[in-house]
Amino acid sequence: MQHRGKIIEKAIRRSGVPISRVAAQIGKSRRWLYLMFENEHAPLDYVFLIGRVIEHDFTKELVELKYMVDRFDFQKEKVDSEQDYLYWKVKYYELLEETYQLLRSRTQHLSGKRKPEE
Repeated sequence: MQHRGKIIEKAIRRSGVPISRVAAQIGKSRRWLYLMFENEHAPLDYVFLIGRVIEHDFTKELVELKYMVDRFDFQKEKVDSEQDYLYWKVKYYELLEETYQLLRSRTQHLSGKRKPEE
């Protein structure tokens, strides 16, 4: 059996994609990813996700992954991590601003209805 973690680490390092970006794209921490490098039996679903982030086809190294990804088209959808990151960053700030404005208006509305305490 091949050491999946070592295969993942080698592919990430060759891709040039920063480890922190890979971790963020799959929703895990850098620490988790480093632990994954030591895991001989890394879960195939995460191997697949990492492959999509770094645009690497792990089915060449891991035959067992081929059966899992047969229903997916690798070339169909590319992960553009920079655009995704910027989109969600802008979306987050927009929602944060909307929430702030809503809370501010609610606070002003409620404070206007209160009677002064005597």
